[in-house]
Amino acid sequence: MNGTPRGLNRVVLALTGLVLLALGASLAALAAAPSLAFRWQAWAGAQVAALRGLAARTRLAPGTGSWIWLVVAACLLVLVIFMVSWVANQGKGRTNILFQREGVASDDGAAGKVVLSSAVAEQSLKAALLERGDLLGVSVTSYDFRGHPAVRVRVLPRQGVAPHEIAADIGSLVDALDALLGVQVPVLVSLGSGARARFTKAERVR
Repeated sequence: MNGTPRGLNRVVLALTGLVLLALGASLAALAAAPSLAFRWQAWAGAQVAALRGLAARTRLAPGTGSWIWLVVAACLLVLVIFMVSWVANQGKGRTNILFQREGVASDDGAAGKVVLSSAVAEQSLKAALLERGDLLGVSVTSYDFRGHPAVRVRVLPRQGVAPHEIAADIGSLVDALDALLGVQVPVLVSLGSGARARFTKAERVR
């Protein structure tokens, strides 16, 4: 529902995983096979010597450094900008406005606007759901979905709780909220599960 670039996230995670996997396999092979380690040392020594020769041939002026390091710094700067942009795009799409309408008053003809904050729906639904003893966690957020505000309700039920009953109760709360506000807002209900739900004991009252 939000604007998180999921496709880009999967590509970045896949590439990072492949690089780390290849690096780990290479280190394991070097540690397990001494002959392979000797070959690696010989190859790496040749590459270091070649790099030093290239740096000596690409100096900007006698006694100064090579311009190759400027290229490396520029590449690292581009990488940093990409990472900052990638982090900034995570979780985008939040909205603070649930409903707004502009119009003209019928009595004096004055123009006006009615704005309903998304916090009204978020706090109302969250407060009602937190009173339930069969839920371990509740999260209510508002997003701009295809140009229209929508509310996402994510709950973490206790182990053994019927999901359809929770979904039906949340639907009843949403219907009551729509009737109270006079506005129908799309709501996405997400029921999560995890280790917290499996290992948390249900509270009992005697």
